[in-house]
Amino acid sequence: MNSTLATLSSAQLQQAVGIKVKIEALEQALAALLGAPATPTARAAAHKPKRRMSAAGRKRIAAAARARWAKLRAAKADADAKAPKKRKFSAAARARMAAAAKARWAKVKAAPPAA
Repeated sequence: MNSTLATLSSAQLQQAVGIKVKIEALEQALAALLGAPATPTARAAAHKPKRRMSAAGRKRIAAAARARWAKLRAAKADADAKAPKKRKFSAAARARMAAAAKARWAKVKAAPPAA
């Protein structure tokens, strides 16, 4: 059906109008039989209005999301507070380790080079 209305002959236009009238009559008969209003086209029947959320509904959803995030942050803060503190070496212990490391390196440097 590539032809436009301008290129159709008058006989073809009359035939198209007759077919259109028959389709409309059949749609009305079907609607009367089924007890439902006839839909002019399938595309118009498939179109549904867009569902919109009220401002109050959006506020409720946002408040619930904020509460969920606050609960997660509180749980994380509790877990961080309950975590064991990191242990630190005393100054004396660090000095002993440094002395031991210096002694090891002195021993390595004093040894004759391997041939």
